[in-house]
Amino acid sequence: MSPIKLGILVPSSNTNLEPLTCSILSSLPDVSVHFSRFPVTHIALSATALSQFDETAILAAASLLADAQVDVIGWSGTSSGWLGFEADEKLCRSIEQKTGIKATTSVLALNRLLDLVRGQESKPVPFGLVTPYLDDVQAAIVSTYGKAGYEVKAESHLRKTVNVEFAKVSEDTLDQQMDEVTAALGNGKKVISTFCTNLKAAQRVKHWEEQYEDLYVFDTTATVVWDMLRMAGVDYKGITQWGKLFEM
Repeated sequence: MSPIKLGILVPSSNTNLEPLTCSILSSLPDVSVHFSRFPVTHIALSATALSQFDETAILAAASLLADAQVDVIGWSGTSSGWLGFEADEKLCRSIEQKTGIKATTSVLALNRLLDLVRGQESKPVPFGLVTPYLDDVQAAIVSTYGKAGYEVKAESHLRKTVNVEFAKVSEDTLDQQMDEVTAALGNGKKVISTFCTNLKAAQRVKHWEEQYEDLYVFDTTATVVWDMLRMAGVDYKGITQWGKLFEM
């Protein structure tokens, strides 16, 4: 296989997605990953916080990745959870128009995975969320998914707003959130997303899926990697320690 270069857009204050992404891809020697940042320091629904996701800064960062002639550009972030999925769809179109490079995002990839699970099952699969966000941000995410036909049946959030502090959330805290949401979703197949790319959660996915019966965990740092590999035509089945999504 010819070498593949993945280009990933990163919130400037994020410290977890880069090392996690590199670890996920470490078993694929012909795939390299390259990062470009734009300013994001806090998550809220204020005008100032929402303005951080204006396309101008994101497209400038994407243009720097285009200089490296990457094969796919991915936005490793969850902002369309509260902005609306159309924000990511528009962003991908803008990136492709500006750079000529195909694009995807963590959230659009998550939605593709949810649709794949739906297609495999004869009845609806309950969906849950684990996040660090504020009450109103979480409510906006739940509403966005509900309007798109993905009802959130259970959720847990930590009421945090400063992005660098998301990275400090411990595995113990995440384990408690996962336990709470899995219990609320009940028996049978279920999907939970760890919905924030600055949570140090992707390395915990395999453990959770083994601990809880019939559970899929779709971490948003991993979902964009999955979709970028799919779009680049890369066989990702060699990624074995990062959850069921890499079997899909």
